[in-house]
Amino acid sequence: MTDQVTALASETTGQMLWRRFRSPAAWGETVDLFAILTVASLPWSTSLVAIFNAAFLVCMVPFLDVRAFLQSLKRPIAAVPIALVLLAVVGMLWSDAAWGARLYALSPTVKLLVLPVLLYHFERSPRGHWIFIAFLVSCALLSVMSWLVVFDPDLTLKPDHLERGIFVKNYINQSQEFALCAVALAFPIVMLLRQKRYWLAGLLTALALSFFVNMAFVVVSRTALVTVPIMFGVFALLHLRWRSIAIISVALLVGAVLAWQASPQLRKTADTFVSDYTRYVEKGEPTSLGLRLEFWRKSLIFFAEAPIKGHGTGSTRGLFEAVATPGGHYQASAEVIGNPHNQTLNVAVQWGLIGVGVLYAIWVLHLLLFRGDGLANWVGLLVVVQNVFTSLFNSHLFDFHEGWMYVIGVGVAGGMVLRAQQGEAKVGEAGS
Repeated sequence: MTDQVTALASETTGQMLWRRFRSPAAWGETVDLFAILTVASLPWSTSLVAIFNAAFLVCMVPFLDVRAFLQSLKRPIAAVPIALVLLAVVGMLWSDAAWGARLYALSPTVKLLVLPVLLYHFERSPRGHWIFIAFLVSCALLSVMSWLVVFDPDLTLKPDHLERGIFVKNYINQSQEFALCAVALAFPIVMLLRQKRYWLAGLLTALALSFFVNMAFVVVSRTALVTVPIMFGVFALLHLRWRSIAIISVALLVGAVLAWQASPQLRKTADTFVSDYTRYVEKGEPTSLGLRLEFWRKSLIFFAEAPIKGHGTGSTRGLFEAVATPGGHYQASAEVIGNPHNQTLNVAVQWGLIGVGVLYAIWVLHLLLFRGDGLANWVGLLVVVQNVFTSLFNSHLFDFHEGWMYVIGVGVAGGMVLRAQQGEAKVGEAGS
């Protein structure tokens, strides 16, 4: 009797698992789960991002509507990122770099192929908002760990203790995450205040302030210092009245002054702008800002040499090697790099005006996608704006961390926007 009950229970469980295995809805939930795990692991680990993202893509295959997916790729918002990857592939043909260098330069563009997949999936999934929540919670936990590392540097997972308040990765990645979360919270805070849901608005305000406090008193990148005011400006112009803009601007200015006076770390970060520039101009030293100026100057020369189609995929490092001054001198002109620390110049050197046109088309089309109102539109718009302006100082579309922030942010938010548009269209058809 006991054996029969056990067998029945085993059979029932097996049938249930088999039924879920054949269920498109169950596979859709699994895909969502791996998308959540991917974005939650982004602040912490590059390896986990790769593993969970691969699982996300694999789980989409069994019940993928191939015809609908291929049809979705015809939309410009999906086709243009693919076009940049294809340009990088074709660009290997006229590059003089070694094939290893060509393939290495191709790899940062491949992540853009995931963006159309995310658009397709989250146009159909109702759980896109969980991606936002997972990233926010993950960054909040990272902020807590950042403070703990400030008080006990031995807690860091990094082999050295050179970066203050960094548990994993680096201060540039951490600043990008915290800046995005802090400014993105402005929209739900304002909406909650208008709905008179003050407790929840206060909780989100405290969370946003915690990110700003961390950037002010622990560590912040200079790129974040420049881009955060721009991101706030975009929010103010889109969602606030002029009277509210004036009041909030005064409050932010007062807060910035107080943070400046209270935070030696913030003043030190800002002071390095002038120091780096002076040391580069007067002595040619390879300071952070000085190296960027040197890379940009040389990249413009490389671009002028092949303005239409560029020098080919992976050519950048070889070009810098050819014009570098002799080593052994502590000079910015002696530095060799494969990344000029500017997204436009990175593309222009390799693929010329053709590549720059495709790059700008990506940004413009994705900005236009998020013209509406709502949380998904706001998050998507903010991700694009942040990437555009931070890419003035880095090649953030090709960098691993910031590139995945863009791909996931635009892919998920864009899918949610497309889903909402479909819902509105169906309501309109029913009404007519």
